[in-house]
Amino acid sequence: MRSLLLLVFSVFGLYVSAQESFEMMDIFQLQYANDVQISPNGKQIVYRKMGFDLIEDRAIGNLWIYEIETGAHYKLTPFDQSESSPRWSPNGDRIAFTASGSKGSEIYIYWVAQQSLARITQLSQSPGNLSWSPTGEEIAFSSFVSEAPPIVAKIPAAPKGAKWAGKPRITDRLKHEADGRGYMAPGFTHIFKVSASGGAVQQLTEGRYNHRGPISWSVDGNTLFFSGNRNDDWEYDFRNSEIYTISSSGGEVTAITDREGPDRNATVSPDGKKIAYLGYTDKREAFQNTQLHIMNLDGSDVEVISDHLDINIGAIAWDTKSQGLYISYDHHGNGKIAHLSLNKKLTHLAENLGGTSLGRPYGSGMFSVSKNGTLAYTHSTPDHPADLAIVSKGKTKRLTNLNKALFEQKTLGKVEEVWYNSSIDGRNIQGWVVYPPNYDAAKKYPVMVENHGGPILNYGDRFSIEMQLFASAGYMVFYPNPRGSTSYGEEFANLLLNNYPGEDYNDVMDGVNALIEKGIAHEDGLFVTGGSAGGIMSAWMIGKNNRFEAAAVVKPVMNWISKLLVADNYYGYANTRYPGQVWENPMNYWNFSPISLVGNIETPTLVMVGMEDLRTPPSEAKQLYHALKLRKKETVLVEIPEASHGIANRPSNLMTKVAHVVAWFDKYRNW
Repeated sequence: MRSLLLLVFSVFGLYVSAQESFEMMDIFQLQYANDVQISPNGKQIVYRKMGFDLIEDRAIGNLWIYEIETGAHYKLTPFDQSESSPRWSPNGDRIAFTASGSKGSEIYIYWVAQQSLARITQLSQSPGNLSWSPTGEEIAFSSFVSEAPPIVAKIPAAPKGAKWAGKPRITDRLKHEADGRGYMAPGFTHIFKVSASGGAVQQLTEGRYNHRGPISWSVDGNTLFFSGNRNDDWEYDFRNSEIYTISSSGGEVTAITDREGPDRNATVSPDGKKIAYLGYTDKREAFQNTQLHIMNLDGSDVEVISDHLDINIGAIAWDTKSQGLYISYDHHGNGKIAHLSLNKKLTHLAENLGGTSLGRPYGSGMFSVSKNGTLAYTHSTPDHPADLAIVSKGKTKRLTNLNKALFEQKTLGKVEEVWYNSSIDGRNIQGWVVYPPNYDAAKKYPVMVENHGGPILNYGDRFSIEMQLFASAGYMVFYPNPRGSTSYGEEFANLLLNNYPGEDYNDVMDGVNALIEKGIAHEDGLFVTGGSAGGIMSAWMIGKNNRFEAAAVVKPVMNWISKLLVADNYYGYANTRYPGQVWENPMNYWNFSPISLVGNIETPTLVMVGMEDLRTPPSEAKQLYHALKLRKKETVLVEIPEASHGIANRPSNLMTKVAHVVAWFDKYRNW
């Protein structure tokens, strides 16, 4: 372990000396755009400018305004605290937003012409899903309402000065903890409203049900539309949700959809005649495309207008004429924005949507549309995180270059797209290669395979802190989208149904072979890593072959039998991942568990996990480490404190992750 620590420090020294390359401390200089909201008249954009606080060791965000015509760019408020969720009033004269201070999160109003602001609430819990009424007189929002635990028991009071243990956590809920949050206090999320001038807050929904997601008003302001699950068996019917209505003055909640499957993101058309929403009829598969539906306000005449498209729709917004909707989706690892008319015509508008998931190159980002059709969105390429961009009159324009000063001093690793054929069935598989900065084709470089999580997600041509840091350390990084990845159609993603890990392993190895055939990878210089599902795949790969010099298996599932009943999402795997519950068909789970292959592993393996990980608990990582120790194989266990499943959520933990992976691999480099 001492030698490994020395190697870690040597890696830090390498970064310090290589000033021209992207280095670890540069993370704290990065900025990116988030929650982009364009004004109704299309002249201004309010957005959340994000960065990383060096002292607090976390992401922070403040609201900024960008004037499209003049390029003026300034902070919205004088607050030195977290600000989020900006929403323009219907006529654009005000902006509602939330700000978090020492007394919690509250709703504020900013008057644009007067450049003044005021707090309008005093809440016990944080507000979310802010939504203006059509007149601009009220704001609907959601917030958590706590309730008492199922058992209230008393013990004698502790003597003065005694250091007794804290109170127990008591639950009778199916979902009682969540990764990144820990224990979930008992209670439910409800819908509220408040006057835009402040005053008393009115709770609209009641009952032991959760009401979540965006809130949409009817054009006359009399009705609210939202999603939730108020079925009798809602707790065990967790894959389901419906669209509900309630009077804006409160009263009875009415369901206007009724089917098995998630229905969400209800949005009333500008003419007030239709509701658009997202969802699908649940067939209990590993993956299904989210479809765009249209229905009347009472839930009648439902029509799916995206069923001819093999895409998974992420967000929607009506056009001003109520003739169609703007939609976002991923295609071949790239974020897209398009317009889909009610007669099912798709018109492409923009690409490179994303850039708000900085650690690794996952899909992300958002867009907003003004009344004149100007589209604002987060734009990202492998060269930069999310910047502001617009589409106006058919032309795309990038408005900001938030990291210009930083990247003018740095040489990033070039990212190149690669395609190859699967040896299993000839399918086209997409991946990307990140070359070390100042790459010299005459030299040999070790290749690091970086497997993505999910597994039903996708990597793409987006900026990634981790990929750039690995490249700066002298590694060529290969990140593929094997079968099971999204953005290649429903059938491709669903190939992992009851078959994971499966032929996705072959797809990854076929990519390695393709790089060797191209002469940019070499058999004696292969390394492999990945986190979550990427950790599963990395462990599976070294259990299937001994071609890699070293591996870093990060936050894996090693044993599906043990994982399924201890993780925070323990209830959600049967029949979609493997047939039956774990006690009904244990061999189904065991046969796809990487621990079943541990007797084959000869590769030196670093095992890493966050100590507060509830999604792939530390006990999973320890199974691999302990098994390798018993077999007297080269291994180390890295447990990261104050880290949940999202190890990279804190910059210091992201650096710790990268530094240890590089140090371990450097130990086994042949050249």
